[in-house]
Amino acid sequence: MAAETSDMTGPAHWAPGDHILWRYRGNASAQVHICRPVTVVQDTDELLAAWMAPGTDCVKPQLADGTPVHQEPLATRYTKPRSTAVTRWFGSGVLKLARPGEPWSVWLFWDVDWGFKNWYVNLEEPLRRWSGGVDSEDHFLDIAVYPDRRWEWKDEDEFAQAQRVGLMSAAQAARVRTAGRAAVELIEAWGAPFASGWERWRPDPAWTVPELPEDWDRTPAGLPA
Repeated sequence: MAAETSDMTGPAHWAPGDHILWRYRGNASAQVHICRPVTVVQDTDELLAAWMAPGTDCVKPQLADGTPVHQEPLATRYTKPRSTAVTRWFGSGVLKLARPGEPWSVWLFWDVDWGFKNWYVNLEEPLRRWSGGVDSEDHFLDIAVYPDRRWEWKDEDEFAQAQRVGLMSAAQAARVRTAGRAAVELIEAWGAPFASGWERWRPDPAWTVPELPEDWDRTPAGLPA
């Protein structure tokens, strides 16, 4: 593992093939509710690239009664009590790309025979790096980008509902929308990573699937509990 640092601009880097955790805190909460073990593809001052392999055991939020979040009506989706569950990621894997200080990460999706499907811009807090991985907070609003360079906003209903129930202030929502517009400018200019050829990338067949540690929700030193 690399030495601990509080954000992605620090000097420490992981080596290709290292296993780390890619985590998200709950909104308006310090508790981790999404945890995905990933394999480092590239880690430099300019880019962190990580691969979530098929068959990875991940942590995801669910309602306290076990109902999947996406099955709950939007009106109560963010107000009912929640817990977490460990589930296995089936289907094709996901390549995640993040640049230091940028308020989004870009995910690449393929079908099972490696036909490229789309990029997905996940608007979020800039990643904070710690010894075991990276942490962020999801901002609900996303952008899907297709091979023909079309793009569309995603989850605008969830973005609006999060504001209505107090998970996001008006000021924060304005910052997220501004970040989204900046991402759209990058898409329309077809800048990196969309023009970088990552859709042709393939994982090393020797890589193993990372394990989910028992202490996946531990709080890194120097970060608030």
